[in-house]
Amino acid sequence: MAEPEFEQARKELVSTLESSTLFEKNPEYKKALEVVSIPERIIQFRVVWENDKGECQVNKGYRVQFNSALGPYKGGLRLHPTVNLSVLKFLGFEQIFKNALTGLNMGGGKGGADFDPKGKSDNEIRKFCVAFMRELSKHIGADTDVPAGDIGVGGREIGWLFGTYRAERNRWEGVLTGKGGSWGGSLIRPEATGYGLIYYVEHMIQYATGGKESFAGKKVAISGSGNVAQYAALKVIELGGTVVSLSDSKGALIATDDNCFTPEVIHNIAALKIARKSLTDLENHPFKYIEGARPWKEVGKVDIALPCATQNEVSADEAEALIACGAKFIAEGSNMGCTQGAIDAFEAHRKANAGNAIWYGPGKAANAGGVAVSGLEMAQNSQRLKWTSEEVDQKLKGIMKACFENCLETAKEYITPAEGEFPSLVAGANVAGFKKVAAAMQDQGDWW
Repeated sequence: MAEPEFEQARKELVSTLESSTLFEKNPEYKKALEVVSIPERIIQFRVVWENDKGECQVNKGYRVQFNSALGPYKGGLRLHPTVNLSVLKFLGFEQIFKNALTGLNMGGGKGGADFDPKGKSDNEIRKFCVAFMRELSKHIGADTDVPAGDIGVGGREIGWLFGTYRAERNRWEGVLTGKGGSWGGSLIRPEATGYGLIYYVEHMIQYATGGKESFAGKKVAISGSGNVAQYAALKVIELGGTVVSLSDSKGALIATDDNCFTPEVIHNIAALKIARKSLTDLENHPFKYIEGARPWKEVGKVDIALPCATQNEVSADEAEALIACGAKFIAEGSNMGCTQGAIDAFEAHRKANAGNAIWYGPGKAANAGGVAVSGLEMAQNSQRLKWTSEEVDQKLKGIMKACFENCLETAKEYITPAEGEFPSLVAGANVAGFKKVAAAMQDQGDWW
């Protein structure tokens, strides 16, 4: 069976490992790559539920438990009609190395179902969640596998899933992250992926400019309008930047003239998304709406581009358009947001233009803030503690700083940059994440 998304993710990792000196220095790691590319376990099950008309409905449910060398499997649950094993294997594979880069004890996994929440009543979504968790509960636990939310699974769905797990297993434990604040959730968790992305890019800007510049005065194009995009946009505005775009699956909103996105507009968009409405329902706004478009060719001159919607949302020609518009930084808030062609364009420009190039930050590092705070939620649950927003935010900042520095220093060591050239953060992230997991697997006898 063809698995294009998984093969793309694996090839992206393999190509950067092979172009580094890792296999020269450690030829035995080729065997680790072979082993880590196969999930430890794939669980596939049917989900039978009843719609509001009393009719029997059935969907396919999955959990890919990819690698547990560093800790319990950790990764989201996605409810979307496009969900299949290829998508979940790609997401789970990326999650292994992303989780390794946080420095926390978490393995990699991903799950979900081909259920479409759009057009369903609250009651139907609840019934689906109950039926889904009745089966999934047999395979997860606080020290085994700790899912979180993803596309189609927000705080409300986590509540229904958690309640079903508690009833089925007769135990309260930190089995899911993204929980409500009064029953085990962590402060800053909803904001964490978007905030963490901005903290990561902040380090990119400071390194590239020798500490002379920040987000202040920068024009930032963002795609998506969900959780990640909203909080990334709010943090950009807080740090003095200007947000010039948001988008959804139907089209893009582009700022014109001096009209930029304000916190008030972003809060209005958040309310639309909770109601499962599209950007076409946004009223009384000064923006240009372009149906069927992504922002990258529409925004004109920008300093920073942040894809925050879904996989493969920046193509090779869109990458060239961003370069032509003078963008200096691009980092993924979504998983595998750039196609391989786009990554190749960014990396070629980086090599050819030294310190004046666009610099690319891969999702497995740049968007690791969400799963990092999920790890902090697990720690709080284990200790029966609750940290303040300030404590969690400080820990998140520290994790993203360490993640950036790890990518940077690993790139310098294994893919020596030319004089004046920015180190390859994509190669640094891949080598650093892979090395950590491979070493743990070797210690535990998973390969030798």
